[in-house]
Amino acid sequence: MQKRRLTRTERKRHLEVADWLLRNRSGAGTVDDRQAFVTWLDQAPENRAAYEAAERVMGEASLAIKSDPALETFRAVPARHGRKAAGIVGLLALCAFLFTFFDGRVYFEADAISGPGEVREIALEDGSKVLLNASSAIVYDYSNSRRTLRLLRGQAHFDVARDPGRPFTVEVGDVRVTALGTAFDIRKGKKATSIAVLHNAVMLETPSDPGLRIRLDEGELVSQSASGRFGGISKVDPASVLAWRRGQLVVDNADLAQVAEEIERRFYGHVLFADRSLGDRKVSGTLVVSETDAALNFLEQALGVKSIKAGPLIVLY
Repeated sequence: MQKRRLTRTERKRHLEVADWLLRNRSGAGTVDDRQAFVTWLDQAPENRAAYEAAERVMGEASLAIKSDPALETFRAVPARHGRKAAGIVGLLALCAFLFTFFDGRVYFEADAISGPGEVREIALEDGSKVLLNASSAIVYDYSNSRRTLRLLRGQAHFDVARDPGRPFTVEVGDVRVTALGTAFDIRKGKKATSIAVLHNAVMLETPSDPGLRIRLDEGELVSQSASGRFGGISKVDPASVLAWRRGQLVVDNADLAQVAEEIERRFYGHVLFADRSLGDRKVSGTLVVSETDAALNFLEQALGVKSIKAGPLIVLY
């Protein structure tokens, strides 16, 4: 699909946004500058929306840096070559920010990881196979008595080899999914985790509630919210569950936030919302998430949302 080009007006607006953002954050503006900025905001609704989106990007970056304890407590040591020291401090701050923003800790913890846009198959020592969706990661721990894996992020399809003497369990958050001779799919999202069974059955348990046991049979799906609450068991179409293997996402009245997560898996960056309430808007249809521009065009046509690309960031507004 041909990529959508920015119009001349959009390019001009993006340049103006960058200019006003830098001028306002410098603190050196005059009263006249402030009045000119207000006038510019009021010229068009798109001006205000684009500026608020850029402000949100800057805010997200600031929060990401502050959330890193090592960076937050870092103090520069004075040196005679002040300019060189400042450059080193800036480089360290940038590296720490990028490490946090792009989930660098996962790279140290994972045994297997897939990059943005990459679908990767992992053959385990017992003959089981794991297919990782883009931007996903797992850890596995095998012993003589058990086979335990952890889904650190993203989505994976598990095709389990039979071994009655060693249970096959996948841990995702506080949920333990034990295979009963099966193939199943787990998606770990920001707002919910979903488990779907494609063959045979699985048993779900949580250490926080020892009395809770949920059996999922073939063609069934259940989701757990970020608060730990399970929804009801529903029927699911295996072809829809595995659409990600074809670079597609099939959704029916899903949150835009979930769709944004799937788009985010396919490129080196993040998708942000200028207004958090946008993430609650509902989307239905089949999106080609393997092509970022095609997915964004779908959202623009279906919901009327617009996007700004700034390096590794896509802002929806």
